[in-house]
Amino acid sequence: MHPGNMNEFLVNLDRRPAATDAVIRATEKQLNAELPREYKGFLRSSNGGDGFVGKKYVILWSVDELPSMNQSYEVQKYVPGLLVFGSSGGGEAYGFDTRFPDWPIVQVPFVGMEWAVAEPMGSSFSEFLEQLYKTK
Repeated sequence: MHPGNMNEFLVNLDRRPAATDAVIRATEKQLNAELPREYKGFLRSSNGGDGFVGKKYVILWSVDELPSMNQSYEVQKYVPGLLVFGSSGGGEAYGFDTRFPDWPIVQVPFVGMEWAVAEPMGSSFSEFLEQLYKTK
């Protein structure tokens, strides 16, 4: 799915101003990883945001928050290889499973965070948004 097609899922998201390529590159350098192309497309139109995707509330962190937020939640200690990029605004974290080349997206609880309870949420950022959108 082209990043432009994601907009149908994001109509009720309070979107932030776009991230610059410089900010995205600086974050990738800090993370020592290259973010998925489709996700970067989203960041270039909206550097995170919060609101509803379908009936599901979501908070998508800005790209420059990724290193500090993942450190604060001690993600690598509990779920090595996960890069959290947002949450349900409640108990669920959404993140990329960097253990696989295509970085599929999973949902894990903030409390009791471990791979054993990770649930698949899509093989790409647009699939993740579509899954949230279709959730009742």
